[in-house]
Order: sequence, then structure tokens, then C-alpha cells
Amino acid sequence: MPVTGSKRIPQPAAPGPLPRLSLVLGGARSGKSRLAEALAALAPGPRSYIATAEPGDAEMAARIARHRADRAGGGWVTLEAPHDLAGALAAARGVVLIDCLTLWLSNRMLAGADPEAEAGALLAVLAAHPGPVVAVSNEVGWSIVPENALARAFRDAQGRLNQALAAEAGLVVAAIAGLPLALKGDLPEGFDRRA
Repeated sequence: MPVTGSKRIPQPAAPGPLPRLSLVLGGARSGKSRLAEALAALAPGPRSYIATAEPGDAEMAARIARHRADRAGGGWVTLEAPHDLAGALAAARGVVLIDCLTLWLSNRMLAGADPEAEAGALLAVLAAHPGPVVAVSNEVGWSIVPENALARAFRDAQGRLNQALAAEAGLVVAAIAGLPLALKGDLPEGFDRRA
């Protein structure tokens, strides 16, 4: 079922080497966040990092702390947005990195939101944002079929969201073993492929 309610995201180049929307996909521990940060670092001006994780337990709190420490001193302004991604995008300045859409969609679905409506609203907000935006998302469809209905619904919604974002993005990169593979568009000049 296609995601509806989106506006076409204009793709003229934003100031600098990045298109208005870049999507970095990968599995767990694929290096996607590091590659997305390296892409965002190529854009001039301020940097906004929209973090969508919620510290539900001690292990997740430690992961969030490591991510914050990795960005410390790098000129990032962090906006915590486990649910209100539209509000965070409106407040963000300069290049925006969203990490990650998988956690955001999971948060919204667990809160009872309609994933198709959420995806459509996100695409509309991205279309209105002056960019550039680098979005990180997990590729969850390469694993086994989940055993419960909620997990299957999430896997399907995540796949549809990734497809809708990839259709709108000027650059789509797959992170595999820490290496970028451009699926759509070209990696910017000066991008270190070993980022």
C-alpha cells in the first residue's frame, strides 16, 4: 500500500554538496549513522541532529550517551524528538541529520499512531523543509518474518516508509560493513568512502 499525502520534495541542489534529501539505509551496526554524519559534515553552516531514541532501559541509555559523546565538540545542536519529528524539523537549522526514522516509526506505532498517516505527514514536512536533510533508516526486511502481528506490521510499514523516502531522495546510500554504496545519485565529491 503506497504512502499517501506527500508532496513532491524539490531536488535542486541545496547550498553545498548535498541534495535536499539524502537517505542512508543499513542494518544494525552497518555504519549507517557514522556515514550519515560524514555526509552531513560536508554541508556548510550549522548542524542539527534530531535524535529519536527513547532510553527505555539502561542499555539504550548507554547507547544514547555514546551517540551524544560522538557528536560532542562537532558543532552539532541536538534536538530530542522521539515523537514530534515535525516540530524538531521546524526548529532545526542548517543541515539536519535525523537518526533514526526506524526508532521514530516504532515509537509512533507503539503510541497507537497510524503508520501510513505518520509517513505521509513526514514526507509533507520534508517537502517543506529548506534542506538539506540526511535521514537514517534501518533496512528491516532482510531478516526472518516476525512471529507476531505487531512486528510484521512494523516491518511492512518501515519498508513502505523507506521506499517512499527513497523515491523522493536525491541521494540514497546503503551502508554495508561500514562502507557506502550509492543506490541513487552520486556520493558528493570529497566524501571519504571509509568515513
